Amino acid sequence: MNGLEPSVFRVLGSVEAEAGGRAVTLGGAKQRTVLAAMLLAGGRPLSDDRLKALLWGCEPPATATAQLYTYVSRLRKCLGTDIHLERHAHAYRLDTRGAFFDWTVFESLVDRGRADLTAGRYTAAADRLGQALALRRGPVLSDVTVHLRERQRPLLDEALLSTREDRIEAELALGGHDAAVPQLMRLVMENPLRERLLGQLMTALHRCGRQAEALAVYERGRRMLRDELGVDPGRALRDIRQAVLTGTLARSVARGEAELSGTALALPDGGPRSAVAQARARDRGAWNGVVPAMLPADVADFSGRRRELAALMADLRRAGPSPLVVTGAAGTGTSALAVHAAHRARQSFPDGQLHADLSGGSGRPRSPGEVLGWFLRAMGVAEHELPASTEERGQLYRSLLADRRMLVLLDNAVDDRQVRPLLPGTDGCRTLITGRDSFTTLPGVRPVPLGPMSAREGHRMLSAIVGPERTGDEPDAAARIVELCDRLPLALRIVAARLAAHPRRRLAAAAARLEPEERRLDELREGDLDIRAALSSGHRRVTGPVRTALGVLASGCPDVFDSQEAANALSCLEEDAEDALETLAAARLLEVSGPAPHRYRLTPLVRLFAREQSRGGPASPGTPDGGRRPVIC
Repeated sequence: MNGLEPSVFRVLGSVEAEAGGRAVTLGGAKQRTVLAAMLLAGGRPLSDDRLKALLWGCEPPATATAQLYTYVSRLRKCLGTDIHLERHAHAYRLDTRGAFFDWTVFESLVDRGRADLTAGRYTAAADRLGQALALRRGPVLSDVTVHLRERQRPLLDEALLSTREDRIEAELALGGHDAAVPQLMRLVMENPLRERLLGQLMTALHRCGRQAEALAVYERGRRMLRDELGVDPGRALRDIRQAVLTGTLARSVARGEAELSGTALALPDGGPRSAVAQARARDRGAWNGVVPAMLPADVADFSGRRRELAALMADLRRAGPSPLVVTGAAGTGTSALAVHAAHRARQSFPDGQLHADLSGGSGRPRSPGEVLGWFLRAMGVAEHELPASTEERGQLYRSLLADRRMLVLLDNAVDDRQVRPLLPGTDGCRTLITGRDSFTTLPGVRPVPLGPMSAREGHRMLSAIVGPERTGDEPDAAARIVELCDRLPLALRIVAARLAAHPRRRLAAAAARLEPEERRLDELREGDLDIRAALSSGHRRVTGPVRTALGVLASGCPDVFDSQEAANALSCLEEDAEDALETLAAARLLEVSGPAPHRYRLTPLVRLFAREQSRGGPASPGTPDGGRRPVIC
């Protein structure tokens, strides 16, 4: 693709590509599937296993790896050198920067159109949303495998339908109710359970003077919802029906359609108004000058992490929507650093700070809808005004944050699906996330990785808690404690808390209690601080076979090893061992060093934990007589 014209990719219909204004021959359904999957990944790497599942489902053939390589090689040849299709470990990544991709153009037009709709610029909104819808050329992903189509088409179809609803709303605001009725009737027939469409059709019919038909639409929708889902219409749809009955639709539609859509409305008796404007009006009356301050208490004796803290502070004070992610293994102090930075940056966010621990106290991750409820209540939304659905709560949340300077701290996040609905929609707010994941799928994310502290930082932290006199009197014992704690802030804080509670206890005695491996994890527990519980969170994230593999590696591998040594210990193919090692590294249970081929390291505390878990579960699959069975495959 060396022509002057940009490369073109399309998935909103059949999968197509163009180079220099000419169509590219993409081959059959499987090769198109590989291209479409990588395009929709948005520049993120797609693993071999993921691509195989999209090509063949749950039972790929024995030659799947070779066939996948062939499809990728053919794509490289036909796409040319302007498009970079790269190999990353056991994954492929497609970089389409500079190319025209109909899906990203669609998303950009929709975002701008919805912003126009929210601001009451109905003509511009209708135009931009219409341009977005015009990119669809037929059934999306019509010539890929059924496995990709089943996973991706519902998401794309939902985006298209939601955009059609937004455009209809703009047209209704411009007085186009006569033209909207036939389109809405067809859409309601195709989507009879979609309450927003039902409300729009009732509104259009009422404005055309067809009140009886509007009420009949409600009744049919009510019966359908009851018969199919066992539920009654939502409050928004009921309010529109009541407004039709009483002839007060002009005013009540403002509330009803705002709840159904969260976007702009037309009020014949009061001029253009938007849900955002309503939210801000309610916001000004509800907050009563109270600024949300939900941050946990700062770490008074925080020490170390000077470089990471400086980088974090600089990013927090810089305007922009990019989320910041403090990521690291269990015990590295990601939460402590984030909370400390958030407190230091409070003056930069005069409208308040929001905070939520997304891990959940019972081990069940918090749902975005639950967290949005907390945030909306903190911002003055009354309980009876909270929207029911997560989508509607998200729309109200972003509306309330518009034009404000607020900090949102999302602690112990699990994955991007949990975080994405909680991101503010404007540049004035900053989001700070902590977790094991790097959240690279979030747009513009800026990671701040944490590893173990340096020996000097560990000594400084110990001194800050127990006092510099005690560490100065026993420098060797202090250094030994730092190393026995793997230089992890959590482990050091536990030991230091015990020493602070017993001012006469010598550091050498504390080090001696940590020396025996069989009791070290028990020693690293004090109150609600527990290194074993912290390590368990990553352990639970991996599957049973990978947990078993970790136990075998902890017992049968040296401190630092490569994938071949791991394969020997696990009695499996090196490729399978690499998959397990990558999974363990993603869960932060292994440290990875050097370029490929990587070297892997089990820290002492993780090794002790893994051995303990292995002893508490099934016997190790390895036996000394050579009758070993592979623990992963």
